[in-house]
Amino acid sequence: MAHWRDSARNVRFFIVDYRATFPLLIFLLHIRLWTFVFAVIATIFFSLLERFGFSVAVFLRWLRTYIAGPRKIAQPWWKQ
Repeated sequence: MAHWRDSARNVRFFIVDYRATFPLLIFLLHIRLWTFVFAVIATIFFSLLERFGFSVAVFLRWLRTYIAGPRKIAQPWWKQ
């Protein structure tokens, strides 16, 4: 019997996080070599994100700040 405190945990398929199993579902619905490769790469990507403690939203924010760079300009260059 599960306790109510376990309701906040992420869903897992054996040891794989639920976000990584969605590409496997796509592969099962459309069995081709390229969907298999996509599913394996996506599963590895999501597993690496989880290993480093990122969620998808946090990773996208980190990627946005990495691309934007350290310098943040408050005013556009044409209004200076």
